[in-house]
Amino acid sequence: MSKISFATHPFLLGFDELERMMERSSKNGSDGYPPFNIEQFEEGKFRITLAVAGFAESELSITLEDRQLTIGGKQANMDEERMFLHRGIASRQFSRTFLLAEGVEVSGANLENGLLHVDMQRKVPESVVQNIPISPFGQEAKP
Repeated sequence: MSKISFATHPFLLGFDELERMMERSSKNGSDGYPPFNIEQFEEGKFRITLAVAGFAESELSITLEDRQLTIGGKQANMDEERMFLHRGIASRQFSRTFLLAEGVEVSGANLENGLLHVDMQRKVPESVVQNIPISPFGQEAKP
């Protein structure tokens, strides 16, 4: 018995990219660090907030490539010169990845009180209606 995916359904043509995106997102690390929230402010406006206490602005990076938003952090290593009696605050590098839908654009980011806010907005595409001409059998259809 072969595995049937939703992208092979006969009414879903050209959705194989969506299936690849779902596979890509399931492979991302999910260790829970740093914790994050995803909020929707109003229709089409979103915000991802990550708790990045202890990270300076210069130690954080945000990249967007092929609808994949990656937020990472790497702290400068100053721990060799410190002696901890108890160490309960995590200071490690991280990378969080989010897949954005088509039309979702990052509109800005800011760091405030140990929280990194990344704002996004969905651009609504213009609705286009096309009439498709029907050619007689044996002739190529012309656009």
